[in-house]
Amino acid sequence: MDALFGKTIEMLSAVLDFRSERHKVIVSNIANIDTPNYRPKDIVFKEELDAFISNEDGATIGKTDYEVIDSGESVNLDTEMAKLAENNLMHNLTVELLARKFRGLNTVLRETK
Repeated sequence: MDALFGKTIEMLSAVLDFRSERHKVIVSNIANIDTPNYRPKDIVFKEELDAFISNEDGATIGKTDYEVIDSGESVNLDTEMAKLAENNLMHNLTVELLARKFRGLNTVLRETK
């Protein structure tokens, strides 16, 4: 299956999982904006993705455990909304890249008939 898809499909799938989880965390931060002593959270994933990309041994990304960390002193609505917008754009980009990959595979399969 690696010969057909390579690392691309698996990597993009992991990125989509991350974007979904990060969306939940950001929305939780926004929902708790008026909660006393609430600390905003964020998710760390870049290190795991970098390790996957640089691994030449054909390792795969399984169910990734995302590390949720405190990201600041207090919830700032402007900051959280900016994070939400950025996360949404990156999610849409990842979906588009995945769709292009499948369209390319579809074209190859139609051409080989």
